[in-house]
Amino acid sequence: MGRILVVDDEPHIVKLVAFALERNGHEVFQAADGVAGLQVAAEEQPDLILMDVMMPVMTGFDALERLKEDPETSDIPVVMLSAKSQHYEQAEGLRRGALQYICKPFTPRDLAETVNTILSGEEREEVRADGA
Repeated sequence: MGRILVVDDEPHIVKLVAFALERNGHEVFQAADGVAGLQVAAEEQPDLILMDVMMPVMTGFDALERLKEDPETSDIPVVMLSAKSQHYEQAEGLRRGALQYICKPFTPRDLAETVNTILSGEEREEVRADGA
């Protein structure tokens, strides 16, 4: 299946996400902050990145912006996973280049379905069809 990078500073969230994704046949890489996430993304070239917003060292929004500015990582789809669930926060993530914004708490099943949909190309086709 896919190669997924999970960037989150909460170990229990990383374990939950990794368990849900590995159970669906995905290979999971981990990073605990935005700077480490940028390094792992450049080295591993994952198929998808799931990233928290509030992290030490570099926020997910800042890391997302850098990923999208770098030609080596700009095409990697990013889904924000965050407890920051205000509409303006979600809009900020999408404005900076996130494909989707999933609010915590989420169910492992819903997350796995979202990941599978994105990796199958269905999500990207919908986005392109909308002109975004």
